[in-house]
Amino acid sequence: MSSASTTGPVKPGGPLKVALAYCTCFLLWGSTWSVVKVGLQDLPPLRFVGIRMLVAGLALLPFARSRGAPLGPGMGWRIAGLGLLQIGIPFGLLFVGQQWIPSSWAALLFSTFPMWLLLVGRVMMPDQHLTGRKLLAAGLGVAGVAALQHSGLGALEVTGQMLLGCLLCLGSVAAISVANVLAKKHMGQVPAHVLVFGQTFSSALPLLVLSFLLEAGQPSHWNSRSVLAVLYLALCGTVLTYQCLYWLLPRISLAALGAMALLDTLVAVVLGVVFLDEPLTLSLLVGGALILGGAALANLIPAEEPSASKAPSR
Repeated sequence: MSSASTTGPVKPGGPLKVALAYCTCFLLWGSTWSVVKVGLQDLPPLRFVGIRMLVAGLALLPFARSRGAPLGPGMGWRIAGLGLLQIGIPFGLLFVGQQWIPSSWAALLFSTFPMWLLLVGRVMMPDQHLTGRKLLAAGLGVAGVAALQHSGLGALEVTGQMLLGCLLCLGSVAAISVANVLAKKHMGQVPAHVLVFGQTFSSALPLLVLSFLLEAGQPSHWNSRSVLAVLYLALCGTVLTYQCLYWLLPRISLAALGAMALLDTLVAVVLGVVFLDEPLTLSLLVGGALILGGAALANLIPAEEPSASKAPSR
């Protein structure tokens, strides 16, 4: 992927803007877990997520057309490919894999995202060094999610399907990590609304094709509940959050980006306690403290850590 048309100085965001965009992402993404559960009562999973992405792309179409910027030859295809890697492939893997493993296992596997992100970033971006502070922040977050989900991580009979489900979930996390590093490295100058538009449309088509092939016999119940679920996930959980994410990518560290995925898990659990009368347990308090500690540490890491050759005085 050539970065000739996308590199260059990025306007710094003020601390308040960065904090607002960051909180918007993990708060809204944390709320989507319960909305997904509601929508799955009426819609098959691949059809559900495919329509969600299609609606998100349609919502951004007028903005992408009216504010289109010259992106350079072939950039549209690169954005579409990044969309498959960021949304289409991971969502397909996650939805299939979660059929065979408990949700607590899925949450724990997805919490490895910060580790994947640091490793992929180290390979693809030589200036992103693995430091003790980064690894500690990621480790605290994973430990926190394990504490939150400990009651569901008990001994179960491990089958071939369960192992396959775990591998699919890990593959999803790895794909998202690669996509985020590629976006941070190459897409800093592409307008966020253009990125989200291209990615949602490019992922909607294969998801809907898969739904047609695999879910042809499953009914869809369109009612106020399913329509509101699709609209909320498309507009709030995709259009708004992904635009904030792509605006943030050049302005925060990979460690802080990884912590975002852990914080949305904590938000989902807290919402369950507040609105679904789920119990407030010691494991929730311990897990929440670990996640918050890891996130705070991650957000103290600067967005760009200069290498020793660039900063000899250090």
